[in-house]
Amino acid sequence: MDLRALRYFAAVAEERHFGRAAGRLHMTQPPLSRAIRQLEDELGVVLFERTPKGVALTAAGSVLYDEAGALLRRAGRIRSRVADAAGAVTLAVGTLADAAEHVGDRLVPAFRARHPQVNVTVHESDLGDPTAGLRAGLVDVAMTRTPFDSTGIGTRVLRSVPVGVVLRDDDPLARRTSLSSADLAGRRWVRLPEGTDPVWTAYWTGGGHDAAAGPVLRTVQECVQAVLWNGTSALAPVDQPLPAGLVAVPLSDRPPSDLVVAWPGTARSPLVRSFVQVAESGRAP
Repeated sequence: MDLRALRYFAAVAEERHFGRAAGRLHMTQPPLSRAIRQLEDELGVVLFERTPKGVALTAAGSVLYDEAGALLRRAGRIRSRVADAAGAVTLAVGTLADAAEHVGDRLVPAFRARHPQVNVTVHESDLGDPTAGLRAGLVDVAMTRTPFDSTGIGTRVLRSVPVGVVLRDDDPLARRTSLSSADLAGRRWVRLPEGTDPVWTAYWTGGGHDAAAGPVLRTVQECVQAVLWNGTSALAPVDQPLPAGLVAVPLSDRPPSDLVVAWPGTARSPLVRSFVQVAESGRAP
């Protein structure tokens, strides 16, 4: 069992679909499937079971996912420490879902031009960690969305984006130009994992106390599929790309979500300051 196999396994576990995981890993599906089978053979257990929507973790797979996540994070810290000891300069950047994609086309070339010798590592967080690794000390700076508990974290707003409720296009409310929370009373909403930042949870789960309990999800793709297949309600920035069959109707009584660059409030290094400056200079008007 090696780190590459664990990274492959974690991608499938998070995407719940071999095809999507292969795309995320920039590889084709057959070698990914073979790697997972080899890992199952090595461990002597079945890690995934097929579902109509893709795959789901077995009990053994859930245990491995928890352990693999901790091991991969530890490996990332080891690489950073070794690089530091060797005199190499490394910047660990956290991203939440698609947050970095909205500024990456400007940010990446501008930062590389200013700091060509810096090694940048990227940690992608799921929806259970809105600080994208900052709170856990996994990264130096992060691209994420608000609102979350920002105690001890500094932020700069890059853009504000209205949010909408994601609905199937055959939903009676999908034809509306805007909706209020009252229009959505009693609907089944996606939920976030227990222990997720309460400020973040209250904003993005949206249903309030009268909402029917929906599935507990960790990724944007899981939320999209829950709406598409089961009509579960979810919130998303209105500029979030959606697959055919889904629409995002603006929510009139919900404040916008800010796309931000964030850093530990007590430890903004010169390199982090430079990253923030570059991000701000390339933000959308």
